[in-house]
Amino acid sequence: MKHTVIGLAFAVAATFALAPVHAADGARWSKQQAAAWYAKQAWPVGSNYLPANAINELEMWQAATFDPARIDTELGWAQQMGMTTMRVFLHDLLWKQDAAGFRQRIDTFLTIAAKHHIKPIFVLFDSCWDPEPKLGPQHPPIPGVHNSGWVQSPGVAMDDPRQYPRFEAYVKDIVGHFAKDDRVLAWDVWNEPDNPGGGNYDAKEPKDKFQHVSELLPQVFAWARSEHPTQPLTSGVWHDDDWSPGARLNAIEKTQLEQSDIISFHNYGWPEEFEARVKQLKAWGRPMICTEYMARGAGSTIDTILPIGKKDDIGMVNWGFVDGKSQTRFPWDSWKRPYTFEPPTIWFHDLLHPDGKPYRAREIQIIHALSVAPRGVVPAGY
Repeated sequence: MKHTVIGLAFAVAATFALAPVHAADGARWSKQQAAAWYAKQAWPVGSNYLPANAINELEMWQAATFDPARIDTELGWAQQMGMTTMRVFLHDLLWKQDAAGFRQRIDTFLTIAAKHHIKPIFVLFDSCWDPEPKLGPQHPPIPGVHNSGWVQSPGVAMDDPRQYPRFEAYVKDIVGHFAKDDRVLAWDVWNEPDNPGGGNYDAKEPKDKFQHVSELLPQVFAWARSEHPTQPLTSGVWHDDDWSPGARLNAIEKTQLEQSDIISFHNYGWPEEFEARVKQLKAWGRPMICTEYMARGAGSTIDTILPIGKKDDIGMVNWGFVDGKSQTRFPWDSWKRPYTFEPPTIWFHDLLHPDGKPYRAREIQIIHALSVAPRGVVPAGY
């Protein structure tokens, strides 16, 4: 969920066989365990998923607005185009509000996803956009603005150490409940943890956010790992940095790359940049999933990036799926220049109109052709 146009990254001093599928208590998977797990999966290809009728993860999951019928329809479209995964954001406040009900709705979602042969990646925490999430009805989209209702988790609550036991209980309960559930592909423990937020929320951001997250992130990995999930843990690096082993990483990137069972990353740049990131990360010797890509106006497209991922057997998850209340067809700079009079020349993100019609049929053809091809094989013409 990168937004370089509207927010600068933190200026931080650099710091320097599946039996059983989980490693010893508290231990990261070995490279061999990670490789064996990945070899058993269908090639992960999909989108970051939010139903068209939800503005954010709270509206997607709260009991009053959870919409299994809409989800079933949309995941049916994903199945038709050959998708095998979806990256789906959870939220700690949903667990605080109604833990049992939230778990039940996750189970319902997993039942629908499994019907369509889709194994989601669940995201536990997120540092992007509004840092003051509130339960209940969510505000309507701001006209012409990208992701105008997305909320962080935990956001400003991280300023209060008294909340940390609740974060721990949330992670352990959700991961523990689904730890052996084959319908779940992976756990993304924190989305862009050192992202400064973005949008127009600078004045509301948590105090000392980087320091809080740098202390919390290793704990989140440990809390999730203590439940012995049969699914891998990850957190995706996203800065325009050198991610090679031995490079100068900030404290959060260091945790991400040294604690993840499988490596995940975000890249919204041109193919040359994507290939350079892949080369850096291959040196870690672990399976990789790109959990965010595709920003057409920034040079990242299905046509140019997805075949590279297929060739290198990297899981690929674009942002996003169906155009809707999130309005991510608008670019990041819409926070400064809302598209209220006319739409952008091209859609920034998203693959489908709300009725399921492709934004661009060729993109859907490419996704399907690459999905059904053997691992690491890009068919002629793609």
